[in-house]
Amino acid sequence: MGLDRTRWPELLLGLERVGVLEVARDGDGRLHVVIETTDVVVGCPGCGVRARVKDRALVGHADLPAFGSPVTLVWVKRCWVCPEPACGVGSWTEDRPDIAPGRAAMTTRAGLWATREVGAEIHSVAYAAGQLGVAWHTVMDAVTYWGQALVTDPARVGQTTAVGVDETKFLAARRREPTRWVSTICDVACPMVVDVIEGRQGPELDAWLTGQPERWLEGVEVTVTDLHEPFRKALAAHLPNAIAVADAFHVVGVGTRVVDRCRRRVQQETLGHRGHKPGPLYRSRKLLTMAAERLDDRGTPPSCGGLLSAGDPDGQVYEAWALKEGLRDLYTLWGAPDLARRWLNGLIADCRAGKGPEVRGMARTLVQWREAILAWHTTGHTNGPVEGLNSLIKKIKRVAAGFRSFTNYRLRILLACGGCNWNLLSTPPR
Repeated sequence: MGLDRTRWPELLLGLERVGVLEVARDGDGRLHVVIETTDVVVGCPGCGVRARVKDRALVGHADLPAFGSPVTLVWVKRCWVCPEPACGVGSWTEDRPDIAPGRAAMTTRAGLWATREVGAEIHSVAYAAGQLGVAWHTVMDAVTYWGQALVTDPARVGQTTAVGVDETKFLAARRREPTRWVSTICDVACPMVVDVIEGRQGPELDAWLTGQPERWLEGVEVTVTDLHEPFRKALAAHLPNAIAVADAFHVVGVGTRVVDRCRRRVQQETLGHRGHKPGPLYRSRKLLTMAAERLDDRGTPPSCGGLLSAGDPDGQVYEAWALKEGLRDLYTLWGAPDLARRWLNGLIADCRAGKGPEVRGMARTLVQWREAILAWHTTGHTNGPVEGLNSLIKKIKRVAAGFRSFTNYRLRILLACGGCNWNLLSTPPR
């Protein structure tokens, strides 16, 4: 293999038509690489006459670290002038987008590296800034600049057949401000975040759906949410032909909360306090929320090792537990929608005839969400992919040590789990 020793500066830097004039290390350990383009003949962009060099300016750009040290690429920029008096171009400064775009503080490759580290690899902006030896805002500006092409790519979000919506906390409550929430709209069939909007009420989701193309809305066949009524109403208004599904995990959670509320009420009525460690119902609080198949012989109700017999004289807690298990068993009837409907109707009837107010309240919830609950037995869709994406969103928030700007928060989420085509990373934004 032949070796062209005259091109080693270009090979080392990874830049074409560039010569290295000097390499020095300052007192802080930072490397300074002085470069100059090797173009000798440059024509005027207006008239084409050969231009001459008018001046040179030293412009520093933060570059990728080398040998464990941050690097500043010092570009000796030449200012060209057209010698033709009649030409209206006058003078101009050379521009090389492959070295640095415009007046950016970082080189192009450093900006692309920072965008990938912060976006795809979910590192903090502070980490990338420390590696490059620049300020936090310098890296964030680069991530915003290069990330826009990925986020706004028309092909990023194709036709979505199943949409899931869920909320997650953006900012915790402060002294003069309430908790701020964001809602994530996700593609459930091909797990990815379609978009992120502020708020978790119906008007915010309604406004987002209003702005979507009619063709995209017509292609949505299934919508999945937890038992949040504002989401259901907004989706039903814009997607009337889509099948609404209530997430199975949240439906079963209704039964679990009913058991716990019933236990606490009976405990208060029988003992006159919320519960102490020796109390029978207090000791059975975790056993009652567990699935029946996970309990051993000593823990299986109705006995719970005698705990319910001692603390539940009227059998109200056991009744709530039995109805909770009946609700769980509803999700063993996959592919049998008729049987599931009869099962749910019987469960609702049992809840209505229940002893405690908690189980009667569960009947109202099951009636309100009846069709959405039964839709699982024909579609099989759940909010599981959305919950998984929300876990990734929470990781982004932890890595960043919190956010204040919703714009930055949304950008980071879409870069990490928005289905971006990273082959377009080097595409400048329009």
